[in-house]
Amino acid sequence: MTISTIRNLENSFTEASLEQQKNSPYCTLTWRRGKLLVRPVGQQKQPYLPATNNKESLVECLEHSPVNLVLIDPELGFSKVKLWADATSAAGKSIYLSIPSLETSKRNPWEWCQVILNWIVAFILLMVLSPVALGLTILMRVYSPGSLFTREWYVGKRGKLFQVVKFRTTAINKNVVDDFCYQNNLLNTLDTNYTLIGNLMRKYGLDNIPLLLNILRGEINLFGRQSIKLEDAVKFNPEKLRQLNKAPGIAGLWQTASESKLLHLDSQPL
Repeated sequence: MTISTIRNLENSFTEASLEQQKNSPYCTLTWRRGKLLVRPVGQQKQPYLPATNNKESLVECLEHSPVNLVLIDPELGFSKVKLWADATSAAGKSIYLSIPSLETSKRNPWEWCQVILNWIVAFILLMVLSPVALGLTILMRVYSPGSLFTREWYVGKRGKLFQVVKFRTTAINKNVVDDFCYQNNLLNTLDTNYTLIGNLMRKYGLDNIPLLLNILRGEINLFGRQSIKLEDAVKFNPEKLRQLNKAPGIAGLWQTASESKLLHLDSQPL
């Protein structure tokens, strides 16, 4: 086992209190059988590795290391955890939040059946909705140029971090949308933070179609605990972090904002 300390953001380091350590530019790295543990700096003085000030250099380090999995402490804060998450993703490595394990580790005998059912339902829905997704892609290319998708980090089963992909609904150039809505008397009917197509997608939940790919990859289930964003998970206490051992469900993410309120999925835990 090897322990070192590495700086991952630009700043000078000073030994200080625990509160100051949380904002420290350094973190403690521990190698254990192909796993890299990333934690806040402890009280013990340790040698420092050369500074890693940006994502590109961190990606290069991870690509040339024997590490297969990164286990990172949520106490490092959202910005640092996200930096490592982006870097491990670019390097083709897996990353998990370091969370307390559940007291009962009883294996569900129907787990494989649930996985197969999730995969079958997601595949069928993807086939049915693929023409809709293709149509939305074309409309976005014509009327809302820019990136097609948005990506956000969520916490999966046993703390594994994964990216949720959705169709982009926000405006790249908000001024253009505001002018169009003003000229067509639409300011009171549309949320101008979103594109015209984005408002339509959000109304019927069509921006969530790419979430079916997360099910096919086994990152999320059809039904499960509430899906938690990374930026929220790093603020959890140990008891709440323990609940992240369970698999999240897609139902809490697939919400609609229909004015009729006829189609709405509650975001609370199922």
